[in-house]
Amino acid sequence: MTKVVQWLDDILVGKMHLDPDLAGFLNTALLIVAIIFIGIGVNWICQSIFRWLSRHNLRLIRSKWHPFLAKRKIGHNILLLIPGIVVYFLPNIAFESGTKIIRLLHRLDIIYMLIVMIMIGNSMLLAFLDFYSTTDKNRSRPLQGLVQGLQVILYFVGGIIMVAVLIDKSPTVLLTGLGASAAVLMLVFKDSILGFVAGVQLSQNDMIRLGDWIQMPDGSANGNVEEITLNTVKVRNWDNTLTMIPPYTLVTTPFKNWRGMQESGGRRADKNIYINLNTLEICSKDMISDIRKNVPAIDSYIKALPEDSVTEGTVTNIQLYRKYIEIYLSHHPDVNQSLDIIVTQKEATAYGVPIEVYFFTRDKAWAVYERKQSDIFDHLMAIVPEFGLQLYQRP
Repeated sequence: MTKVVQWLDDILVGKMHLDPDLAGFLNTALLIVAIIFIGIGVNWICQSIFRWLSRHNLRLIRSKWHPFLAKRKIGHNILLLIPGIVVYFLPNIAFESGTKIIRLLHRLDIIYMLIVMIMIGNSMLLAFLDFYSTTDKNRSRPLQGLVQGLQVILYFVGGIIMVAVLIDKSPTVLLTGLGASAAVLMLVFKDSILGFVAGVQLSQNDMIRLGDWIQMPDGSANGNVEEITLNTVKVRNWDNTLTMIPPYTLVTTPFKNWRGMQESGGRRADKNIYINLNTLEICSKDMISDIRKNVPAIDSYIKALPEDSVTEGTVTNIQLYRKYIEIYLSHHPDVNQSLDIIVTQKEATAYGVPIEVYFFTRDKAWAVYERKQSDIFDHLMAIVPEFGLQLYQRP
């Protein structure tokens, strides 16, 4: 390299008869360009070898990590360090030791390698996130917000170190100076900090997952969670509108998560049927006979009643109606028989006697659930007159 320098000096000063200062500047510029081209050449050679190995190394190709590493170009980014290391030592050969140009080139080269290291760290985080999300179990517990928080820390620390290298100061000096302006930084990064902390809480406590149906009490969101990031939780509402919710809102504000219902064996239906109080009566033998004739499903229950309960008049029409509801639900194909079926009479009100009907449908999809539970209650209300009862309707 010293022979190259001498040769350039002979050409620029001896043959071209240039001013020595200008010749020195051109000499330095040409050497810097030569160093850059050497670095580019080393990078090209390394990348070519790596591409050949990645195509022909079967062990590497069959690795479960290979698709994710290749997608995020981790190998490519790591190899970018090699020309940086080579270029770091070339100025010591091309220039006299201790000169300012060597210190400047070393700083620029260190900044280059820091940028490459940040790219490597970022690629590794994204590759880990891709690999983590390959299974349904992990996909339902996304770490995207956590990874984004680590990316912010990576960029912030890398930026501090690069500025420290450029101005030739210790990073601790810059961090100490930033400590004085911590309040300003907290204000600037408030949403990111709150989002990061809230994301950790949401994931750690399993409060929300991708695909969960959540409902906010103020009605701002009612739909499925599509994305969880550092600053927002994206919810697609049932009318296909999108609602963006800050993660810390889900930590500080109560909300309803329907995941428990979706993972259970059914979806709850709980409604009241209001009976006109004036139509309640004790059943006579003729009334019981008519009910057995018109509603065959209740026949086996009536037969099992003690004889004296019929003769002494202790059976009421609303009692038979409640029993019919239990029998009907226990044989209905759309009702989950392994979950609770409860039919109970509530306290009478000015609107009649409420009969609470509580059960679970097998289908949990919203549209199917609404149709099937509506069909069931349509039948239960339509058959009320067969028991000598009437539904309450305000005049």
